[in-house]
Amino acid sequence: MTDATTRLWDDTVLPFQLDASDIRGRVARLDGVLEDVLRQHDYPPAIEALVAEMALLTALIGQTIKLRWKLSLQVRGDGPARLLATDYYGPTEDGEPARIRAWASYDRDRLDEMTAANRNPFDLVGSGYFAILIDQGPDMAPYQGITPLAGGSLSACAQTYFAQSEQIPTRFALAYGRSTLPGEEEQWRAGGVMLQHMPKASPLLKDEGGSGQGGLLTAEDILSDDEGENWTRANVLLDTTEEMELIGPQVSPADLLLRLFHEEGPRVFESQPVRFGCTCSPDKVRQSLSIYSAKDIAHMTTDEGIVTADCQFCGAHYEFDPATLGFEATKEPDDA
Repeated sequence: MTDATTRLWDDTVLPFQLDASDIRGRVARLDGVLEDVLRQHDYPPAIEALVAEMALLTALIGQTIKLRWKLSLQVRGDGPARLLATDYYGPTEDGEPARIRAWASYDRDRLDEMTAANRNPFDLVGSGYFAILIDQGPDMAPYQGITPLAGGSLSACAQTYFAQSEQIPTRFALAYGRSTLPGEEEQWRAGGVMLQHMPKASPLLKDEGGSGQGGLLTAEDILSDDEGENWTRANVLLDTTEEMELIGPQVSPADLLLRLFHEEGPRVFESQPVRFGCTCSPDKVRQSLSIYSAKDIAHMTTDEGIVTADCQFCGAHYEFDPATLGFEATKEPDDA
């Protein structure tokens, strides 16, 4: 197999459907995208792992939504990994790639203490919440759904979100890490599969809550007996996936689906390319500072007489004349 062939499915999300089981899904491969996301920062390995998992979840979830603009995932906790944030921007035109960016905030001192004890990276988040935010544009009301952190991984939190907030049984199988191919430098590779049982009607849920952690809903609380059998069978098949099949590069997403679900009638659709992309700009920074008075802007001004700002997602550095900032600005910016 040529190198060109192995790269056909890099940085793509492939939608599919299992006709025999009323299950839909996505296969994601993030290679250059994840490399671009993580090279913007010097994260410790445990934080890199959390960001990689979040980026994969974002690519898979973003591609399931009829998105006009932006999907955001956020995880906030009281542990040393304080915030994980990702954005997925839908394609602006047919054939255009979707774009992903990701960022993490963490307490290095507390992180060093916990990682020294070989803790699961998810333990670094602590107690908190998992949130999905959908912004369809300036003329549409944004949507926000929040569920508690539960299940021992970010993937499990996402599964809980869909069961609790959307009543859609959902399953993720993810793999990510640094990989070295013959004749190439070491780089990040990541892949995953998302399964969702296609909803038919509003489920009749138990008044006493679900069977999951803290009374949260699970797939078993939502599906009927026949649906549950189909769901269980698909999950058992997904459990046979090996890490290298998820990451590639030798196994294509279509070949993986055929190997896993050939008896379920897999049907694939057009894949969606994904790229790293950030939307920051001088104008957006000015907009974010437009709520501040001249006095506030003066407190932000350095000894050199400028106001600086850095994009947390891509690392872009901006410098401004303070007279052009805030609602009391006295000058027009040079790049206006």
